[in-house]
Order: sequence, then structure tokens, then C-alpha cells
Amino acid sequence: MAYIIENANILKNNKITLRSFLIDNNRITTIYNRSENYQFIKMNFEQFIMTPTFVVLHSNIPSTNTFQELKQFMIENFLRKGSTTILTYIKVFYEDELAAKLKEFKMKLNSSPVDIMIGVRIPIRLVTPSFIRKCKKEKVPAIFVELTGQDGLKTVPWGWIKDALFPYNCPLIPVISSFQKKERRTVLSNWKETVIKEKIPAIYEELKENQPLSVKVLNQIGLYPHKGSLLNGTELSYNLYFQSREIKNVDEQTLFHYHGDRLAVTVHRGKIVRAGSKVIFMPGYGEFVEVRKPSFFSL
Repeated sequence: MAYIIENANILKNNKITLRSFLIDNNRITTIYNRSENYQFIKMNFEQFIMTPTFVVLHSNIPSTNTFQELKQFMIENFLRKGSTTILTYIKVFYEDELAAKLKEFKMKLNSSPVDIMIGVRIPIRLVTPSFIRKCKKEKVPAIFVELTGQDGLKTVPWGWIKDALFPYNCPLIPVISSFQKKERRTVLSNWKETVIKEKIPAIYEELKENQPLSVKVLNQIGLYPHKGSLLNGTELSYNLYFQSREIKNVDEQTLFHYHGDRLAVTVHRGKIVRAGSKVIFMPGYGEFVEVRKPSFFSL
């Protein structure tokens, strides 16, 4: 059944924009700048601030055998915070373990209530054409590369890596093991210089754990605009926050971290998963996200 969401105060880039949406089959089919006089059921959202649900990186999903522990983890870390999609990864040390580890990880999380996108984390010695081709075959959307120093970058056959990535072109993402700030800056600088010079699809900075990913990163890993947006044709996944003076002057990151108490409703693909303080846990409702092509959408 089609209906209209009208007078929605959309928070984007620290600004509030008033929009109305025609919803059909749990998707946004049309966006209006003002409320239109159509003969549909209408829902007035003027008392709320509306955002897309958040996509966060969380690499430490616990290895637990009990459903109750996993349920509590998912509720406290994601559903209570308005996050309905997780980017995570498995650690792979040898080329031949990729397929088996992906299968095992999916089985562990088949009761997840939120959508999950699975990347891989590898030592730099595994950045080889044969391993990249295996990642491409498995539709791995992001490859996290451990950088322990500067010399490792020189041993990678970047020309062959570029060929192996094409045409899927999932991005390489740096992970720095050094805790020294100066060393980290140097390693990241060399990483950025190398991938730009070699024209490798990559993210230049480390991704921060447990906070919403930016639109640019979501696009690079192939999630935007399918998730993390409120655009024509996208799934109906959003958060509603009670309005206040403070919320009108914050960005999405601040909402996620500090204003969970004002989160009134979370909708995930058309289903309410949070209403007030009540979280509705739907085991198995989450999907494993398969990306057809990273960086497909032009920003």
C-alpha cells in the first residue's frame, strides 16, 4: 500500500531540509519539496528530525555460541543507536582460507537483525593478483590491508594488482598497526602517495570504528545510495529524533554518539525496529549485503 510521509525535516550536512516522500512497497518512489495533494494516507513527521539509518564499521563482533549474547550485543551496539547496517571483516592469513572463513562467518551471523557487509583484513604480503581475483570472485566489497611499515608497499606488484581489481574495483583500506602518531602519519602518507600514483581504488585514511561511515566511503564500498540515504528508489530505512535546539545544530555523527536518548523511531527496510525505548528484535531479518560494483554512483 502506498502512502506519503510529509513535512519531514531531513538532516544532511548539518542542514535541515523539508521534504515529503511517496512510499510504495517499502521504498521511496518520489520525493517532493512540499506536501502534494494526493489521495494517499499521510504521515506527518514535522515534529521530528529525520536521518537515514547509520552504517558503521565494527570489526569485533564477538565469537559467541549463544543466541542471547548475540541478541544483546546487536541491540546495545546497533539497534539502540539507529544503526541497521554493519561493515565488518574477517581476518585472512592464507589465500586458500578465504571462501571457508566467509562461509563460517555468515553461518555465525545468520540470525542477525541488521544487514551485514563482510570485507577481509589481510597482511600486505597477501596483496597479490591471485588473492585479489579470489576476493573479486567472492564479491568482497572492501579489503583492509595491514601496514606495519613503509617497505611493504614497495614489494607489491601494483600494476598487476590494478589489473586484478578491474572491473569490480573494490577499494583497499589501510589499517595501521603502529601506535606512534608520527609513524602512522608517515605510513599513511606513503600509502596515499602510492595508491594515487598507481591509480589503485583505495581509501586514503583509516576508517574509525563504531561511528557512521561518510557518504564518500559508503560510495567507495558500493553501499551508497542503496543504504545511508533517502533518495528516489532507495529502501525505507530511517531514524526519527525528537526535535530540540541542540539537535538542530549537530551533525549525524553527534546524533549517533550523544543523542540516543532522543531517538524516537528506527525503521529498517520498512519494519519498525525501535519505538521509543523499546527495541523490536527480529532474528534473521538482516541480510548479507552483496555489492555489484563499488564506486558505481557518481558523487
